[in-house]
Amino acid sequence: MNVIFAGGGTGGHLYPGLAIARALVRLDPSVKPHFVGALRGIERNVLPKTEFPHTLLDLHPIYRPAVWNNWRTVRGAFSAWSGMGRIGRDLKPSLVVGTGGYASGAALAWAWSHGTPIAQHIGDSHPGATARLFTRISREAYLGFPEAEAWLPHTGCVFRNTGNPIEPPPDIRPDPSAARAKWGFPRNARVLLVFGGSQGARAMNQAVGAWVQKGIPESLCIIWATGTAQYDSFKQLDRADVRIVPYLEQIGDAYAAADLAFVRGGMMGTSELCAWGVPMIICPLPTAAMDHQTSNALALEKAGAAIHLAQRDLLAAKLDSMVRSLLSDRARLSALRDHALARARPNAARDIAGFIHAMLK
Repeated sequence: MNVIFAGGGTGGHLYPGLAIARALVRLDPSVKPHFVGALRGIERNVLPKTEFPHTLLDLHPIYRPAVWNNWRTVRGAFSAWSGMGRIGRDLKPSLVVGTGGYASGAALAWAWSHGTPIAQHIGDSHPGATARLFTRISREAYLGFPEAEAWLPHTGCVFRNTGNPIEPPPDIRPDPSAARAKWGFPRNARVLLVFGGSQGARAMNQAVGAWVQKGIPESLCIIWATGTAQYDSFKQLDRADVRIVPYLEQIGDAYAAADLAFVRGGMMGTSELCAWGVPMIICPLPTAAMDHQTSNALALEKAGAAIHLAQRDLLAAKLDSMVRSLLSDRARLSALRDHALARARPNAARDIAGFIHAMLK
């Protein structure tokens, strides 16, 4: 059985599809996933390194600020339609799974026009335009945030609160004190984990850098992933109690060591932190599409799993105050941790694969 996974542009729209596809193949090796993405998206670098066949099409988003560039979107849509026709004739897919972003639209439209069943993974609390449009013709939608359902049309699609497909924590969690020792920290240290995505977050890095230079709490240690593009600007601040890396290769060791995290509001990072039970201060990227990161942050804050800190309020002094307050209030930190774990869906990939397999059967 051939199943097309369509999505990309960003990691948040690609990595969930890869996780679901791998879980589906583990469940039934007769299923053959094929990925469709955009030539200009992150998938052009990621998919060639995976085990899955794939096709990249000349797809473009809608250029809202620079509307004069939308001729590329129109041209790409016609080209992608022809490309999907070729893929469809070759594969005759049993199902098309959309994982979001502009890279999924052409494949979902092709599936609808040819009577091929559609399912979607919708990762954010505020779904994008593509997800909202194609929910009307989807059989099932797998929600990373249950709050997303309120934004979606109810026209027969079955909504399933699965969470986002992440790499789950191990059944036996690493010992926190041993994890801290791996970073060179005292075993009884309090640890703050900072990361802003693979490219980093300049506003967050600047605030943390100013805070480190001004003086962090004496009992605090920091694991700080700056992003590869910004590492050279901050690496000189690395020291025994502030470990600075471009990215987190063994992120499980960082999650296990952390008492608290300071992060952006992306769906995958926040879902992983919930699964590990790490309380969060979330500073959303204000320019994210439809401000979905703020929606994610507010949803998690309302659930008691995180604290929202708007970027306009992000100053070193404010961050210092919030971290000191949280680390001195063990009851509040414990409540945040418990509510994060209550939101966790560590087996989302396996669960979604099971639902898809049932549809295929």
